[in-house]
Amino acid sequence: MREVAIVAFAQTRHTDHDTGLSEPELILPVINEVKERTGLTRFGFTCSGSCDYLAGAPFSFVSALDALAAWPPISESHVEMDAAWALYEAWVRLQHGDIDSALVYGFGKTSLGDLRTIMTLQLDPYYLAPLGLDQLSYAGLQAAALGAERAELDEIVRRSRADGRANPYALDLPDPEGDGLVAPPITDGAAAVVLAAGDLATRLSTSPAYIRGVAHRIEPHYLGMRDLARSASAADAARAAGVGKGPVEVAELHAQFAHEEIILREALELTGDTVVNPSGGPLAANPVMATGLIRIGEAAQRILDGRNHRTVAHAAGGPCLQHNLVTVLEG
Repeated sequence: MREVAIVAFAQTRHTDHDTGLSEPELILPVINEVKERTGLTRFGFTCSGSCDYLAGAPFSFVSALDALAAWPPISESHVEMDAAWALYEAWVRLQHGDIDSALVYGFGKTSLGDLRTIMTLQLDPYYLAPLGLDQLSYAGLQAAALGAERAELDEIVRRSRADGRANPYALDLPDPEGDGLVAPPITDGAAAVVLAAGDLATRLSTSPAYIRGVAHRIEPHYLGMRDLARSASAADAARAAGVGKGPVEVAELHAQFAHEEIILREALELTGDTVVNPSGGPLAANPVMATGLIRIGEAAQRILDGRNHRTVAHAAGGPCLQHNLVTVLEG
């Protein structure tokens, strides 16, 4: 395997409302920022992650390419899912050996529609969707299956929002009130990372965040076919990525609900010494289709800044943590 590292990361200052920016206008500043940090203006490969349903238009990701100045022609691909999987595709592409750099970006504007209705469209249309389930419904089923104490769940939300208030890119959210299920906030935002292989990584960064392991696993779509109180696919991905091969200083987890953090901590076998979501995580900012990539970027940034040596990032897709991607990063 070629050594591949994250050498730059940028994200927008996320908002909880539509600021009037088009998707190319939302993306352009983060693309320019990673270009400025690396000095690169062209990349061997470009891959993005987004969801046309959020924009309500087919092939909306094509218009986003206006932010890339795609002339002369570029080698480009897209995944209709969180951009963490775009990073995985770019990592695989770099393994071929004929290119040394890749640009990965993701974006989402969830303020434009009803996210609970939109996310219901991912469910099986014959057996699950007719039940009237939405994002909060199946999250509630999973929380009930886990049976965690209310105080533990509330503390996760309070900690996440407090960390988010200290993060200039996250939303300034108050501590939760009441005893209901706390959903991730509506968020508009984008993020980008640059990957570099071989000697190029050390030329572009004095402390590259090397991808020492990356893997993703998936479980059956139907909620009744798996144990909702645990995440077998996250555990399998963590083992394949090599999470347990060393101490984990920081873990950025794609936990959109408090109970998901508990499940993921167990699946990744994180100890009490591991700091979870110091950025605030998805409970402080959740730009759908960029949230998972931001987890990777936040974990990488701590290595790029010299704050940590070994971090782990996690991304999820599908209902109740159906599909999980785990990345191990080292300085």
